[in-house]
Amino acid sequence: MTPPLVRPYTLTAGRTDTEVALPWEAPVGVAATAPAANWPGHDMRARILVLCDRRPSVAEIAAHLGVPLGVARVLVGDLVVQGYLRVHATLGAAATADERRELIGRTLRGLRAL
Repeated sequence: MTPPLVRPYTLTAGRTDTEVALPWEAPVGVAATAPAANWPGHDMRARILVLCDRRPSVAEIAAHLGVPLGVARVLVGDLVVQGYLRVHATLGAAATADERRELIGRTLRGLRAL
């Protein structure tokens, strides 16, 4: 594996937290009213938007991008605040057994990919 050219902390300007509640298992999708994004395809933000068409968890985004989970949380949080992404609710007390099983499966796949 080729080492990254950019240190992870430079992607977040050294920040380690986000302004939004963003659990690592939370599914993230593109906001219906997202502003036009004019970033080049290789830009990390553009890559996140492409990934979010499938509503991955924050952990899955980190794995696909090859960045630490904390970095992915900050980048995703920035895109949520800017109106590009929407965080979907994780399961509540009324969730069915199938919904819980699906969440566990998705979470395990994301963690394995890390």
